[in-house]
Amino acid sequence: MSGRRGQVGVLDVGCFSAHLLVVDGSPLHPVLSHKTRLRLDRALDRDNRLTPEGVHQVVNAIRTAHRIAEREGVADFVPYATSSIRDAANADEVIAEVARRTGTRLRVLPGDEEARLSYVAARRWFGWQAGSLLVLDVGGGTVELAAGEDAVPSLARSLPFGARTLTRRLALGLADEGLSRKDRELARVREAVREALADTNPADHRAVGCSKVFQQLARLAGARPQHEGPFTPRSLRLTDLRRWIPRLASMPPPKRARLPGISRHRAEQSLAGALVVEALMTATGHEQVEICPWSTREGLLLTLGGQGDDDEISQVA
Repeated sequence: MSGRRGQVGVLDVGCFSAHLLVVDGSPLHPVLSHKTRLRLDRALDRDNRLTPEGVHQVVNAIRTAHRIAEREGVADFVPYATSSIRDAANADEVIAEVARRTGTRLRVLPGDEEARLSYVAARRWFGWQAGSLLVLDVGGGTVELAAGEDAVPSLARSLPFGARTLTRRLALGLADEGLSRKDRELARVREAVREALADTNPADHRAVGCSKVFQQLARLAGARPQHEGPFTPRSLRLTDLRRWIPRLASMPPPKRARLPGISRHRAEQSLAGALVVEALMTATGHEQVEICPWSTREGLLLTLGGQGDDDEISQVA
């Protein structure tokens, strides 16, 4: 898991990249960060099975991560897969094949564990002075929800309504009969969120959005660009998001990719991501969500380094 004393590292194998991140202390200052681009969204067949091309991408990414880690003197790291592999119909076969070809067995984090780790990251980022937190994390395959007022959440849930998942469900489009399909899907999201949070009052919590989906939508709606640094406060308002949804719906993905904050490889699922976030904010009664630059990956690093319940960073009010 580590090289030099105090170092911890993870390899986050997601839909769009395999991100090797090694830190010595805070994730704010990594000693090694390297991304290998993936397109696993294009490597899932109609039965949601990862194709041989997708397996080949993952194998190459893991081999690259090992070469770079060895070159930089990092002895080991924790490799884990998120929903693009975890939720594939042939997940067990994929993990076994990757292990056979690389000698590395990917760990699969359950969705509830991803939710817990996102909460740990957000709690560490915003600190104890933030009070009760409601942490929302929209990924490609799933949505993670976590709430609490202590170092660990009192509630952590994972729901099958990620941006990639909803994009596939809305494959018929958003015109004519597609509109009723959209409304039905979003009603399902809101109902599932309310049911998951039935034992708490989410409106009484400080709402925090983790993940690239939230970051990119906030930038689209006018938040400061990422190059201004992680400590620049950023938020997403529901009224701004609702103004953008019909504009996103009217654009093909290549045109969306030219908008502020929308990356080329996420453009196709950006509309579904916006719809899911709108449903989350509506269901939880929040007009605004504050953006946290940390998520599951940083929560895992903090946990591995024994910092998951330490004092807050303090730079963020």
